[in-house]
Amino acid sequence: QVQLVESGGGLVQPGGSLRLSCAASGSIFNINAMGWYRQAPGKQRELVASITTTGSTNYADSVTGRFTISRDNAKKTVYLQMNSLKPEDTAVYYCNADRVLTPSGYLEVWGQGTLVTVSS
Repeated sequence: QVQLVESGGGLVQPGGSLRLSCAASGSIFNINAMGWYRQAPGKQRELVASITTTGSTNYADSVTGRFTISRDNAKKTVYLQMNSLKPEDTAVYYCNADRVLTPSGYLEVWGQGTLVTVSS
């Protein structure tokens, strides 16, 4: 069974920083893209940032220049460094792994979510 375990959420003041981590575990041969999504109360889940195996990245316009996604393929871990946080960044952040190759074939896997609250 493949699992994604997130960590690093919490309460931070506006202008502050947080770093989220997401580690994949289980019988995994390869993971294509990994990414972070978020869902604020009353809103739909949206893509924040994604990164491919080769390091190509994609960011939502709202976080470009403030957030940085990175991954360690050997550790099957993806990170999200969030700087200059704003109250509107408050949401549950979900880790996603797309086209995870396992002995059973390809899977898409989601983490359980970690809450980020930006407030003074």
